[in-house]
Amino acid sequence: MPPIPIFIGAAVVDSINPCAFGVLIFLLAYLSKSSAKKSKLLLHGLTYIGAVFLTYLLAGLLLLPVIGSLGRVSVALYAIIGTVVVIFGLLELKDLFWYGKGPSLALLPGAEARLEKYVTKISANLSSAFFLGVFVALVELPCTGAVYLAILSVMALAGVDASGIAWLVVYNIIFVLPLVAILLAFYRGTTEERLEAWRKKHRKWMRLIIGGLLLLMGGWMLWTALV
Repeated sequence: MPPIPIFIGAAVVDSINPCAFGVLIFLLAYLSKSSAKKSKLLLHGLTYIGAVFLTYLLAGLLLLPVIGSLGRVSVALYAIIGTVVVIFGLLELKDLFWYGKGPSLALLPGAEARLEKYVTKISANLSSAFFLGVFVALVELPCTGAVYLAILSVMALAGVDASGIAWLVVYNIIFVLPLVAILLAFYRGTTEERLEAWRKKHRKWMRLIIGGLLLLMGGWMLWTALV
């Protein structure tokens, strides 16, 4: 198991990823316009966040033993994962200076248009919000999954297997806490415009923090594989 401060720090940094905020803000804005009931807004928002939490948790439980097996098969494969993490970090730092130019860690191609279409089809049935959360968690992986991949790799190197579910639960609770904060802010009257302006204002600095962490973790993985 990686040191607790590193583990918690990685979860906190991962939780501030701007990719995770945008879709929820759009969903809440649509729900607030389509229904005057704040209870509906809260229930759909919590269902959506719960789906994101469960999807990431399941992904971690599936990937952890796989990454552990790769590391046992070949140190070179572990070093390759470390190299990928470093590249992800460089891409995040690139966006600090040249946001929107060149390759970036972003939603899967075409996902944004599909998300807008699916959000407008949200019904009174909570299952629609749940399946939207699952879909969003999957298409966001190229954008939000870099830190998760790094921490799973570090856990696998430390010998943590699927029995470490408690740590993954803690990680993913931290990951969704900002989403809960956004939901509560919207529930209490904060507007879409204010939340979106805050997200855009700070997204470069969020990417700076995430990129720095990825470089540190990827570099540590490469050093561990070489010594």
